[in-house]
Amino acid sequence: MSEQLRVALRGLLHVRRVPGAHRVALRAGVSVLVPLLAVLAAGHPEWSVYAVFGAFTSLYGRNHVHLSRAAMQASAGAALTGSIVLGVLVGSAPSRAWVAVPVAAAVAALGAVLAAAQDWHPPGPLFLVFAVGAVASAPHVLADVPVAAAVAGLSSLFALLVGNVGSLFRRQRSRPARLAYGWSWQPARYALAVLLAGGTATAVGIGHPYWAMVAAVAPLSAEGLTAQLVRAAHRILGTLLGLLISAVLLAPHLSAYATVLVVAVLQIVTELLVGRNYGLALLFITPMALLMGQLAVARPAGPLLFDRGVETAIGAVIGGAIVLGEPWLRARITT
Repeated sequence: MSEQLRVALRGLLHVRRVPGAHRVALRAGVSVLVPLLAVLAAGHPEWSVYAVFGAFTSLYGRNHVHLSRAAMQASAGAALTGSIVLGVLVGSAPSRAWVAVPVAAAVAALGAVLAAAQDWHPPGPLFLVFAVGAVASAPHVLADVPVAAAVAGLSSLFALLVGNVGSLFRRQRSRPARLAYGWSWQPARYALAVLLAGGTATAVGIGHPYWAMVAAVAPLSAEGLTAQLVRAAHRILGTLLGLLISAVLLAPHLSAYATVLVVAVLQIVTELLVGRNYGLALLFITPMALLMGQLAVARPAGPLLFDRGVETAIGAVIGGAIVLGEPWLRARITT
């Protein structure tokens, strides 16, 4: 067995120590729970997709405190809100499925530039692609734009407040993440991954092409060939196993409020695990994503589980292929 293969296998199974993960997890859980409860109380569960993607602002800056975290979350929150609004505009187009692919690719490229410039953690444009793709997948009208902007913006602002109120009582230095290597090449590879994965899934006619886009983008933010391939493998294996948990949670057809509570718990568990082992985190990311979708528009569980598994495999394989073919691709693009 080659040394690189041994390193990859260790990466698949290794569980890292992540100090302070409980604080990040609780912040993320509260940031998701409160906006979702608010839109349900307002009688508009269809707004939940705007609220939850705005709440993802809380996921940024886990290694930062004080003004450093606030600045990172502010830029990420603004970008997420913009992506949500853009998704609404795409969703109002007659051929939104095909329009969404190049738009998401553009968001991926611009998001990669912004993530590198702002030193985002987590790095890369994954959540921006997720936001624009998920929102664009549902039909919208232009009148939805101000509602989406308001709900997402307020949710993002709440997450920012939750993420920074603790800094008033604690003293801790930021631990900045390193910029991903070759950042100037990043926009092209992210855009290519989204175009190939989104185009393939849309052409095949599967119901949620944005899942393929997200799965293709996910490996690219890791640093180094082996880490990227491990991330792609984690995406497939973790999702497939997560579908079993998803089936159990979807079976009882939980009420909207019960679903929100389960989503918040899954968000907390995800943040406890994602820094330790990405594959383990996907056991809980998968049902969380499916339950969030059910809040806005309920769909039969069987096709939903099938779509998630197939599209994740399509996207992760394409992402892995881009990683392996990167030297050849970079040479063709830069010459």
